[in-house]
Amino acid sequence: MDELPEQDTAKKTRPAKGERRIQILQTLAHMLENPAGDKITTAGLAKSLGVSEAALYRHFASKAQMFEGLIEFIESSLFGLLNQIAASDVPANEQLKKMVLVLLVFAQKNPGMARVMIGDALVNEHERLQQRITQLIERLSATLKQTLRNAAAEGLWMPAVDVGVYSDVLMSWVVGRWHGFVRSGFKRMPDDAYDAAWFTLNPMH
Repeated sequence: MDELPEQDTAKKTRPAKGERRIQILQTLAHMLENPAGDKITTAGLAKSLGVSEAALYRHFASKAQMFEGLIEFIESSLFGLLNQIAASDVPANEQLKKMVLVLLVFAQKNPGMARVMIGDALVNEHERLQQRITQLIERLSATLKQTLRNAAAEGLWMPAVDVGVYSDVLMSWVVGRWHGFVRSGFKRMPDDAYDAAWFTLNPMH
């Protein structure tokens, strides 16, 4: 996982509650990196951690809550990065290119998270998890849309159609790259030939 703090494996004492929660999420994300895409069970997760299933439920009420923890991490990480770009002094058209690249690279650095981001890891899990991912993608698209609006306001381009059309196209392409990465067993990198792809995608030519 890209941002969750590492745990000291040399510690012999029992981890604090917050540390154990992080360990559980780290292990879950690591297990999701299996290219075979096997379904994660609480029994398997507990075995990987060397604890009982009952120990897992002392920190999370359900497996769905564990996945929600991963989704919350994805949300906070991505929007933290996007907000940094939005607050920078570079023109909006350059911000847009950087934002799209961030969405690709985050998935590339976090293969297990990528499976969550496309909903692949959430099949047969609680339906609210799929809804959370749908909402996440809608929020990401809205961020791209606002950046496109900023570019128009800066006089960098004149939209031919509603800016929402452009942001939907860009976000659909990003999600397609995520899918390709997962379906290839994490071999097809999301940011492959990004500059060339951006040349064809960039609405501001």
